[in-house]
Amino acid sequence: MSAQDYFHQGDRVAVLTAQPLDRLLDYRAPEGGCFRGAFVEVPLGPRKVLGVVWGAGGGGFDSAKLRSVIRVLDVAPMREEMRQFLGKAADYTLTPMSAMLRLATRAPGLSDPPSMRKVLRLGDKEPDRMTDARAKVLAVMEEFGGLAFTPKELADMADVTPSVVKGLVKQGALREEETPRDLPYPNLDPERPSKVLTEDQARAAAILAEGVESGAYGTTLLKGVTGSGKTEVYLEAVASCLRKGRQALVLLPEIALTAEFLKRVEQRFGATPAEWHSGATMTERRRVWRMVGQGNAQLVIGARSALFLPFRDLGLIIVDEEHDTSYKQEEGVLYNARDMSVLRAAMCSAQVVLASATPSLETWVNAEAGKYRRVDLNARFGTAVLPTMKAVDMRAEDLPAATWISPTLKAAMQERIERGEQSLLFLNRRGFAPVTICRACGSQVACDNCDARMVEHRFMKRLMCHQCGETKPVPTICPSCQVEGKMAPVGPGIERLGEEAAALFPEARIAVLSSDLFGSARALKARIEEIAAGEADIILGTQLVAKGHNFPLLTLVGVIDADLGLQGSDLRAGERTFQLMRQVAGRAGRAERPGEALLQTFQPEHPVIRAILTGDEEEFWRAEAEQRREAGVPPYGRMAGIILSGSDLAQVFDLGNALARNDGPLRQVGAQLFGPAPAPIARGRGRHRARLLVKAAKGVALQEALARWTAPFKMKGDLRLSIDIDPQNFF
Repeated sequence: MSAQDYFHQGDRVAVLTAQPLDRLLDYRAPEGGCFRGAFVEVPLGPRKVLGVVWGAGGGGFDSAKLRSVIRVLDVAPMREEMRQFLGKAADYTLTPMSAMLRLATRAPGLSDPPSMRKVLRLGDKEPDRMTDARAKVLAVMEEFGGLAFTPKELADMADVTPSVVKGLVKQGALREEETPRDLPYPNLDPERPSKVLTEDQARAAAILAEGVESGAYGTTLLKGVTGSGKTEVYLEAVASCLRKGRQALVLLPEIALTAEFLKRVEQRFGATPAEWHSGATMTERRRVWRMVGQGNAQLVIGARSALFLPFRDLGLIIVDEEHDTSYKQEEGVLYNARDMSVLRAAMCSAQVVLASATPSLETWVNAEAGKYRRVDLNARFGTAVLPTMKAVDMRAEDLPAATWISPTLKAAMQERIERGEQSLLFLNRRGFAPVTICRACGSQVACDNCDARMVEHRFMKRLMCHQCGETKPVPTICPSCQVEGKMAPVGPGIERLGEEAAALFPEARIAVLSSDLFGSARALKARIEEIAAGEADIILGTQLVAKGHNFPLLTLVGVIDADLGLQGSDLRAGERTFQLMRQVAGRAGRAERPGEALLQTFQPEHPVIRAILTGDEEEFWRAEAEQRREAGVPPYGRMAGIILSGSDLAQVFDLGNALARNDGPLRQVGAQLFGPAPAPIARGRGRHRARLLVKAAKGVALQEALARWTAPFKMKGDLRLSIDIDPQNFF
């Protein structure tokens, strides 16, 4: 660090806190001084809060009244590149810096001094008697594979009182250990032998490794058909990164994929890397955050927020399934982890690998334009071949009312059962039925807090709102007309499809994979492993099954409603349907046995359905890109969504109309404004919602115009305004 980065005791320093303030705060440097980027504890009113020394103080406040920094924390200081990244991300997403810092410090106990702590592991004795509470504690320990927990963490996770945990310690069923709070992660060995790569894979791996070894920024699209071994290829890029002594980050779209991926990493490098996602314990999250900053975690496998960890020397970011919509954060700080990965890499001279069988149109266009390098894997690994794709024209099928498995699909499934193979039925609707209607008056059961219909979940015997999570019992009497016995489920959900499959194939073993049927990521992982081992004949799945899972015996995929995603006005509807159908179909025939995918559709002539069946992906992307270009929408134009919300509907629309009347800053840059209009989900969690949409040409400085436009409007009461740059959804 330079001399300008050091502040002596008593110097005025500017501190950024994670509190919702719109400015830096001035303090005096503490005894012993501090560096720019130091994490500090400072007084704010009666509280002590976490902050980062951002630079020299700004003045304008009586220095005699300045309070002193309480102490400098014993953690690695925030690097200049990280401060720049947070600043640029804040400018791009129009997010206050305090919120960006919250995102970058999402680990508990950062201000705690290094120390020893007591943790619990499974003991070698059985308790003298087993109670339900004790069983819950031991089940948590077993589920997490013997990981260490603090007593409080274990009690909280098992939902028992601390006395239950203490009792198990006394009995020897749990044992206490003293351990340092934050241990370095074991070293990964990039020289361990990798799997034998095909010629195609070896060529791709060499190109990625060359980029990493350059030590410069670059982004590469790794496009490979499902089952082509993209993971093995980019793990070789990770190996190159480790050889250079730099750190790597692999982003995955689903926690459910983490366990299987960790196994592959351990096989390749001989040790388990750091994990960062909502399924990790608080103790583990703190350890990851600290060790990453010290350079004692070489590789992190994580969800999108791992991008904001304080890496000491980040050399490679892999975004697996880069097209996945879960990379877009839709609450709080609204950002796209794919785009932020490219920004972060540019700040620290790192390489980005965007891996997908069906890339987002934005990535495809950047590769076509030469902004990103493109590497293709065109063949499946080993003896596996791509599945054949066929449409089942539902207009020609003789299907009884309230059933969804066509005779053609049923016959194909029967054939697989007789051959000892597996079939997968895909329907992207959780629950039993999407709507519950009264056959007497026609009213549908809606959520009390949201403008959304409640979905029946028969296994829970309750209705659930998929917007806010509210549940209520399935009514027997209509809430509107009070008539009894006329409530009926309408339309298929994954649970209802399960009932139909069980009736058609009474001898078959049926497994349902849906995110709301599993209490934890590990329970889901265990079920997936059972299915992969052949413990099911028919698998029913929602979007969860489209991602990354490998079922060797699976040779048939039946898509129940291929038209579902084509409904609505979303500009990405065609792209998302294409991606999802290709990903789901890719689950079939991943071993020696050839696979087949049957798409049930009422629109076999639809351009998206035709593109899926012919497999001419490049033609699909070209056509989709041309449509977007003509419409001037992303990636050939810019868009921003303005979401207004509040408990008073009139106030929400008064604000929206005032914004629409005073759109001068937008007109100055040639931007168009649409709205205000009720959001498609016009009420959520008891709050009314309205939307405005801003559309501008590609080269416009949109953020600056948006900031000038919205600045004069102060939010009163519980009114809220949020800006979504590059919106992925329009709800």
